[in-house]
Amino acid sequence: MIKGSLYLIPNSLGVSSISNIAEAQKNLINKIQYYVFENERPGRAFIKKILPEKKQSELLVNILNKRTSLEFIKEFLKPCLNGFNLGLISDAGCPGIADPGAELITEAHKSGIKVIPLVGPSSILLALMASGMNGQEFKFNGYLPIDSTKRKEKIKLLEKKSSTATQLFMETPYRNDSLIKDLIKYLKPSTRMCVACDLTLDSEFIKSNKIENWKRANYSYNKRPSIFLIQSDLG
Repeated sequence: MIKGSLYLIPNSLGVSSISNIAEAQKNLINKIQYYVFENERPGRAFIKKILPEKKQSELLVNILNKRTSLEFIKEFLKPCLNGFNLGLISDAGCPGIADPGAELITEAHKSGIKVIPLVGPSSILLALMASGMNGQEFKFNGYLPIDSTKRKEKIKLLEKKSSTATQLFMETPYRNDSLIKDLIKYLKPSTRMCVACDLTLDSEFIKSNKIENWKRANYSYNKRPSIFLIQSDLG
């Protein structure tokens, strides 16, 4: 039997970026019945938005998050082994990039299932593109520590590393301004920082500047999904 393929389907970063999805991808998604979502509600909402005629009752869905065991992940690939295509969709952006999905993709490769990534938005790459920072060498670090002492140490460490590779990280949106305050406090005045919020949305805002200039700036990014980037002075 010919095996089905695992399609990695990027979700939008927000409602206003739905229109960026190509018709060819919509037609492809319309033919897929089996899905793995990070969470059911955002996954179904995405499909309903781009394909309002597609019957939600016909979608066969499994949920993959940080609590899902490897045993269940392997079971999720059964449709592919039976000849059906499977779509993996995270809550926002690209599956497997700062999102669950890597283990499912790894198991697909082990089982000889073809993995097909589709084009779509990645907030990490979009922020890096727009920052003007080193795009040849970079590292995404996820979330910084919440503990104030550990956070300070991490910020100092990332600043050292940023002399040779741009350092990217994120924060829970309602703590964005608090993080910026700490970055301004602990980074050197000559270090550059970029804050990229609401990427692809109508409210998109990207600001890249030295810390000495950030100290004089007004900012209010709380509750806005954001990516943070730093690069220390190379001179």
